Amino acid sequence: MSNMSIVIDGICDPPPNERPVEVVERKGIGHPDTICDALAEEVSRALSRHYVERFGQVLHHNVDKAILCGGASSPRFGGGEVSEPIEIILAGRVTSSVAGVAVPAEAIATEACRAWLKAHFHALDPDRHLRLSCRFRPASEDLADLFARGRGVAVRANDTSIGIGFWPLSPLERAVLDVERWINDPARKEQSPELGEDVKVLGVREGAMTRFTIACALVSAFVGDATDYLTKKMRLSEDIAGRVRSWLGGPAEVLVNSADDAERGSFYLTVTGTSAEAGDDGEVGRGNRVNGLITPSRPMTMEAAAGKNPVSHVGKLYNVAAGLIAQDLVSRLPDISAAECMLVSRIGAPIGEPQTVSLRLRSRDRPAVEHVEAAREIIEIHLRGLPALSQRLVAGELAIY
Repeated sequence: MSNMSIVIDGICDPPPNERPVEVVERKGIGHPDTICDALAEEVSRALSRHYVERFGQVLHHNVDKAILCGGASSPRFGGGEVSEPIEIILAGRVTSSVAGVAVPAEAIATEACRAWLKAHFHALDPDRHLRLSCRFRPASEDLADLFARGRGVAVRANDTSIGIGFWPLSPLERAVLDVERWINDPARKEQSPELGEDVKVLGVREGAMTRFTIACALVSAFVGDATDYLTKKMRLSEDIAGRVRSWLGGPAEVLVNSADDAERGSFYLTVTGTSAEAGDDGEVGRGNRVNGLITPSRPMTMEAAAGKNPVSHVGKLYNVAAGLIAQDLVSRLPDISAAECMLVSRIGAPIGEPQTVSLRLRSRDRPAVEHVEAAREIIEIHLRGLPALSQRLVAGELAIY
């Protein structure tokens, strides 16, 4: 890695919070797209743990394809029912046997998915409201061989891919993350069980004015009538307005379920707490990036990280590592106030040897290029630490959606 090429440029444009317009979005854990990301990642983690326990190492797999087909439901104040279950199809490539020993991949996947759903939804019953199926196939011979060649030596990149990370988050980015996580905190559900898990937060700042548009599926069993719905929605709006003030340092407009029409009796009611029961479908990779946000004002990659194997697939590893590198550059180099990191792999090359490392740094006093040696040290630490990063991903220590 001593010959690794690092291209460093200065960040000349103003930070996001100083630009005329900033837009930030987060799809919460109950959004159909996020459900697909979460289940794909849970399956990868469960398979990885089984491979390690049974065969001593993570074996080749990529289960990063999942689609959610919405069901049909009839919510009503005080109750309701799901008439057609949500259907989730998991697809990908797995190592299904080793030396004649079978791997029960579908059973592992099904158990992992149902456990995640039960842990994260308080009104959705996966046994009654959901139908799950798996379409797993063996990996292609060339990719399986590429994965095997990395055993005992430098792990080889599974793909030619791009990983991007940045730091620090802007006040609006932090506020958007905070709002969704606060609504979906388990303690919050105990206090306000009418709040479903399907939450989408969009923050838009134009100059000094910030507006939050929030969709939050309310659970019909915990809402008595239209007046009760409107009262609970108003309370949620007021609570959110108070929270975002602490992040933004000023007032913000908050609109919750703005498509409601009380005169027509149209409200965002659900039986299960997610629009997946009737109103929306989902797919892996269509939602949050690995930092939990959708940030069109920032550099992003469209790589779907969830479900990719945590050992050799740089589409997962490089996106997580790039974010950690950016954080370290800001925290360890006092002159750096902001960092953007891009890692580019080449399929078949060792994952610790990216073909391109591009940094953009905002420097307080010195030119950005003068930080190349200090940046190289930080980058090399993280690249050498990719095996430990893999273990943290398998353990679920790092959120990637």
